[in-house]
Amino acid sequence: MFADHAKIYVKSGKGGDGHVSFRREKYVPNGGPDGGDGGNGGSVYFEVDEGLNTLTDFRHIRKYCAKNGEEGGKKNCAGRNGEDITIKVPEGTVIREAQSGKVITDMSGDNRRFLLLKGGRGGSGNQHYATSTMQAPKYAQPGQPAKELELLLELKVIADVGLVGFPNVGKSTFLSRVTNARPKIANYHFTTLNPNLGVVDLEDAKGFVIADIPGLIEGASEGVGLGHEFLRHIERTRLIVHIVDAASTEGRDPVADIYAINKELSAYDHTLAERPQIIAANKIDMIYEKDDDPVEKLKAEFEPQGIPVYAISAISGKGVRELLYAVNNRLGEMEESKPLTFEQEFFPEFHFDIDKEPFTVVYDEEADEYVVEGPRIEKMLSYTNLESEKGFKFFQDFMRKQGVLEQLEALGIEEGSTVRMYGLSFDYYK
Repeated sequence: MFADHAKIYVKSGKGGDGHVSFRREKYVPNGGPDGGDGGNGGSVYFEVDEGLNTLTDFRHIRKYCAKNGEEGGKKNCAGRNGEDITIKVPEGTVIREAQSGKVITDMSGDNRRFLLLKGGRGGSGNQHYATSTMQAPKYAQPGQPAKELELLLELKVIADVGLVGFPNVGKSTFLSRVTNARPKIANYHFTTLNPNLGVVDLEDAKGFVIADIPGLIEGASEGVGLGHEFLRHIERTRLIVHIVDAASTEGRDPVADIYAINKELSAYDHTLAERPQIIAANKIDMIYEKDDDPVEKLKAEFEPQGIPVYAISAISGKGVRELLYAVNNRLGEMEESKPLTFEQEFFPEFHFDIDKEPFTVVYDEEADEYVVEGPRIEKMLSYTNLESEKGFKFFQDFMRKQGVLEQLEALGIEEGSTVRMYGLSFDYYK
């Protein structure tokens, strides 16, 4: 079965300990320290592999550990560095920290290789600690510890257009006609369990990538059936094409189907239902009641809402060309943009090291400002994109959890007062 999510454990290598030893040579009775440095631990990298399209491998191997650095040796011999480990994933994989669910990185677009966990630095040997007053140091620096994380991997396909619709409305048939994709097609529900991708090539036009998202059912946004597994693949699409059974061959009302699907999209992510949409009224070759045309009903209902309706037959090909050019034109009208990528919310290096760093909160009487400074604050600002909504929320949560707001209040800060941090100024409001 198609695997589009996995849970794994990763660990970087520990830095090798520095060595304690002294020169012992025949004619050098009081040789100085010659303990070598420990090797650096191996790092953990993620890399996009164009040959992968599922996360199946992670169902069999769930633990990934880089090698530890070797301990330093005598005669100033440094320990060997631990080998890095590179974990290959398909493009479109979103990597999250398991406990919080926050995004660490999105392996999409230009992000082809990502350093997740840096190996521990090797410790210095005792040769580095010799001084004029301490010529025979009997201690060395231990290597930095390994870092470990539990991760959630999610594969979200990358396509310009997402095909949605209830089971058995003809999405797979349509995709096989207009692209080079060859999904398995049969006449029963939930035939397609895998999102299928295909490229639409048009004469005198740019063309686009289209994804057949498996059939949805009511309650999908709440996880009913395979709802979440299917809905996650629509998140990156720029345009949504609803395919409905206009002939109602299974007794379904096509108008009600569109509303039901939009309800599921909105419940899963309210921005999905706001994306541009086009309706493909399929199976028109099976409409026999000419006096009660369901396509006209669809047009009357949705075109006033700005959603165009195109009548097609995926089997015969009737109307398909017109639909494809309409989709291509709509994409061309939209602002040219890269596929949606998910912004980083969790920073591993920041997570492991931040609490060890100091910071200060003082009141500057001359400037009438409260000043927050220190390595912990500087590091936080370097990791945070304050111009994004998520980044600013991360900043606010950090200030609260680290006790910065508490210290500001202890100094008597009032609403509207200015807080300065490394050249940035903020107005304080509780």
